[in-house]
Amino acid sequence: MPASRFGPSAMAEADRIPDRIDTSPRFTADDAARLERLYEGAGTTEMLEGVLRDRLAGDIAVVSSFGAESAVLLHLVASIDPTTPVLFLETGKHFPETLDYRDLLAARLGLKDLRSLSPEPTALAASDESGLRWSYDPDGCCDIRKVLPLADELAGFDASITGRKAFQAEARKHLPRFEIDTTDASGRLKVNPLIDWSAERLAAYIEEHDLPPHPLVEAGYPSIGCSPCTSKVAPGEDARAGRWRGWDKTECGIHVPGGNDDDSELPPGYDPVF
Repeated sequence: MPASRFGPSAMAEADRIPDRIDTSPRFTADDAARLERLYEGAGTTEMLEGVLRDRLAGDIAVVSSFGAESAVLLHLVASIDPTTPVLFLETGKHFPETLDYRDLLAARLGLKDLRSLSPEPTALAASDESGLRWSYDPDGCCDIRKVLPLADELAGFDASITGRKAFQAEARKHLPRFEIDTTDASGRLKVNPLIDWSAERLAAYIEEHDLPPHPLVEAGYPSIGCSPCTSKVAPGEDARAGRWRGWDKTECGIHVPGGNDDDSELPPGYDPVF
């Protein structure tokens, strides 16, 4: 990162963060706290430049749903390094509009390494052969179609970038920019560049950069996931009220330690990376 922006003391702080190659765990809570202090007061672009261009987080990937607000983070990342891997969970249950939007944004932003992650066929055959598990066990469905494929892919990275924002949910209200991924014990870093962005700031950025909106937003879907578990939101409702409506569920599980479920229904020999 540029010494002129942070000064000698901040650069010394960065130098104390250990090398990411051949270390175990990759990061510690102290590392995350040091990075948080290092970028205190820095803009989002400056912070992402350090993470992507200066590789302070080692090998890193963006996890994107290509949902209602995904264009902002993807535009920021592509403006710095369009070769950054972008991981999309192809659950087999997405709206067709989401898949079209994924392809549109990837082409528009020049994303060079878009990876669509599909569920393990043996897991689907053993635990969701009918494709209807979402209707009676949405946690288990998310585990098979999202949590496990993402865990397998992220095992090859030192860090991941998320699009989480504090205003989206109470559980996200106090998240830092840098944290340790608690879904396994690898010490992988999780970076939340937009955690302090408001809905108004996101909308202004989209307008300023003429980014295409997800086509379902105007149709009444301010938060978009898999089609069976996403419904329209009425005026005055919370933006995520249409996600898993009628269930005591607010997250898909990719940010939850151990996902949503145990492995009792997974096929013999399937070894998820947790």
